[in-house]
Amino acid sequence: MHSSTSSFDFQRPIPAQPWRTLLLTALLLTAAGTVAWEISARARGYAPTLNDTTDLWADRREAVQPDSVVILGDSRPLFDLDLDALEQGLGRRPVQLALAGTCVYPILEDLLNDERFHGTVICSVVPGMFFAPGGPLLKNAEDALHRYHTRTVAQRAGHHLGMFLEERIAFMKQDDLVLSQLIAQVPVPSRANSYLPPLLPPYFSTMDRERRARMTEACAQPGPLQDRIKHGWIPLFTPPPFPDYTPKEVLAGLAQTVEERFGKTAALVKKLQARGGKIVFVRFPHSGDLKKLEDAGTPRSAAWTRLMNETKAPNLYYSDHPDLVFECPEWSHLSGPDSVEFSKRLVLYLKAALAR
Repeated sequence: MHSSTSSFDFQRPIPAQPWRTLLLTALLLTAAGTVAWEISARARGYAPTLNDTTDLWADRREAVQPDSVVILGDSRPLFDLDLDALEQGLGRRPVQLALAGTCVYPILEDLLNDERFHGTVICSVVPGMFFAPGGPLLKNAEDALHRYHTRTVAQRAGHHLGMFLEERIAFMKQDDLVLSQLIAQVPVPSRANSYLPPLLPPYFSTMDRERRARMTEACAQPGPLQDRIKHGWIPLFTPPPFPDYTPKEVLAGLAQTVEERFGKTAALVKKLQARGGKIVFVRFPHSGDLKKLEDAGTPRSAAWTRLMNETKAPNLYYSDHPDLVFECPEWSHLSGPDSVEFSKRLVLYLKAALAR
């Protein structure tokens, strides 16, 4: 009788199949599908360029030295500032830390609380974004900071492999062509107390390893892409109302967060200046119906003016200087050539502001 503890030899039978042929067929189908998707992406106007991931942002954050010139803010300084022109004018190459679709405050707080940093900050302020008390704008900044402070060796390795592929393959667009984004583009109507978020702008810029963004020619010229982006800003800058059932204490807490941000920003500016650092706040160009919407919802005489009064920091409002007034092709950002010219002109005002 066999012992209950004895082992037994069991082998699962492998069916006789042409495995080499099946493997080769699978590889060929995968390759054909990949090539077809790449051809389709390029036919739709996509080209190889880096995704602006939290890892790419963290790379640049790690490049910040104690005396660096650092660009902070939203997508406008990301598109509108040319690093070469700024380096030539300021004598030091800036580190680009502006982040699209972001409330910059958490990043500003993190940098200015870094006791090692005593450099220069060029910070964009779009009041509707700078004072966001929560939501996706705040989360985007917090996600970037979290990645910078916590990323692992494996994440770094994956990031560098990803960059190698993104610089060569057009369909690797995390904001457009992944399954979740394609599903999000399916039109679904909003309902009472349930509002779907507006669609984000499609691919319309390139990005390099220094995070230099450039508007594509297809967007810079009149056409379907430019029109789609233009009219996409309006819902993005018009947040839906809070649902009827939102507790009053939640609304009061959000209002208090906005109110506190004035004083907290002023305290951060003083902390930087006490270490010998400098900061200048900048309002970048915007145009068309988007400008009308922003100027009506967040007039200069309100949040912008109060922030400048409380921080007492040097500041530049582009419309105060006729030579800084540029037409934004899609109402929110400058084209590549205009960004170079704008930066050359802005440098003169930045140097004067920072000399105060």
